[in-house]
Amino acid sequence: MSPYLGIVMMLAIAAAFVGLTILTTMIVGPGRYNRAKYDSYECGIEPTPQPIGGGRFPVKYYITAMLFIVFDIEIVFLYPWAVSFDQMGTFALVEMVLFIVTVFVAYIYVLRRGGLEWD
Repeated sequence: MSPYLGIVMMLAIAAAFVGLTILTTMIVGPGRYNRAKYDSYECGIEPTPQPIGGGRFPVKYYITAMLFIVFDIEIVFLYPWAVSFDQMGTFALVEMVLFIVTVFVAYIYVLRRGGLEWD
């Protein structure tokens, strides 16, 4: 008996469940066309029309998300350092101060460039 037999059986059961669920939905569910059902959803308001060929999209959301990720990663590095601070000594303190200063220099740069202002 192969050691991968259990994994293959679980994948087969999962695929069968997905197929059965989709088939049951197609058979039992109503098939009525509804324009509102196929329309875009933007937080409960009417979706704004998009210009032909795309158009400019404000990147403020992405900048905010990237800043969140930067500070989230800072916390990921800061927590283990704080837990084992007494074992690492002065070198770890200097390294963490340099890391925090680097992150805050980037934060001040974004702040001065207006990356956090919502028009």
